[in-house]
Amino acid sequence: MGVIATNNREINLYYNAETNKGMQTLAYLQSSDKKVLDVDLSKTKVTGTQWTELAKRLGKPIKALINTEHPDFINEYGKTHNLQSDEDWLKVLENNPKVVTQPILVHGDKAMQIDTPSEVMSFLEEEDQH
Repeated sequence: MGVIATNNREINLYYNAETNKGMQTLAYLQSSDKKVLDVDLSKTKVTGTQWTELAKRLGKPIKALINTEHPDFINEYGKTHNLQSDEDWLKVLENNPKVVTQPILVHGDKAMQIDTPSEVMSFLEEEDQH
């Protein structure tokens, strides 16, 4: 069992409330009948262990969670950054959560990155069929 507690009646959302995509994704979820545990990355610190688990659930490397085109990332690390290890990428996430590429939904043992907030609806419909 991982460090991120989940159950089948609740959806965890990792998002940034300072972005339109994050807020729209939250609104879609709140309009459903599912219980939502929302984790606003601009206010809540997510640990390296939790980031690692999220990446594993998504089936992606840790660096895939980071938008290297984000102005905060470029200001801090430059366009030609020298980040190699997972530890380097975890430090970026822990110190600059604004650079997370998109909201992340977690439900049970499934996880999904949200490109457009309307994807929440297809995620919820798929979950209702299980």
